[in-house]
Amino acid sequence: MAIHKSLFASLLICLLFQISHGATKERLFSELEKGALEVTAKPSREGVLDAGIDKLSITWKLSSTATKEAEFTTIKVKLCYAPVSQVDRPWRKTENELFKDKSCPHKIITRAYDKSPQSFEYTLERDIPTGTYFVRAYAVDAKDHEVAFGQSTNEAKSTNLFSVQAISGRHKSLDIASVCFSVFSVLALLVFFVNEKRKAKIEQSK
Repeated sequence: MAIHKSLFASLLICLLFQISHGATKERLFSELEKGALEVTAKPSREGVLDAGIDKLSITWKLSSTATKEAEFTTIKVKLCYAPVSQVDRPWRKTENELFKDKSCPHKIITRAYDKSPQSFEYTLERDIPTGTYFVRAYAVDAKDHEVAFGQSTNEAKSTNLFSVQAISGRHKSLDIASVCFSVFSVLALLVFFVNEKRKAKIEQSK
């Protein structure tokens, strides 16, 4: 009897979990309103950006073609991998089912929806991996479901991309300290040998 009660309780929990998450799981990227937000992402400098140092100036505003504005309550801005940085990396794979999608794992900012143009200066996080990226903004409704989006690149995700170099894990100050220590060690070793030779000569002269 106890086993039957445990099984029933487990099934009930699973059922409630499926019901509470079912709506989210059914959300498909292909069903979102495309281009409802106009998004730009301007790097702080040209060339490859350094994680933890360089910045992005991000803007977003409502597109004149948007039809679902009445449902917008929140804007979620994310950093997404470009196709070139997804090759042979299934952990970055794009999926149509939003709860499975792994292409935009890096959260930039979540902000209440405002019809007026918005902007945000984002410093690339220190844990951002090396890769090529773009920025996407999702418009979310009161149930926390994505209903529309806009992105800083074209539909093929081939324009207005930027590259990021991950931090190496070493800091310049550590490198300088390491060099100084090495030089000090060599000098100390030379002084030791000179003193030893000097002592040996003194002993011989006696």
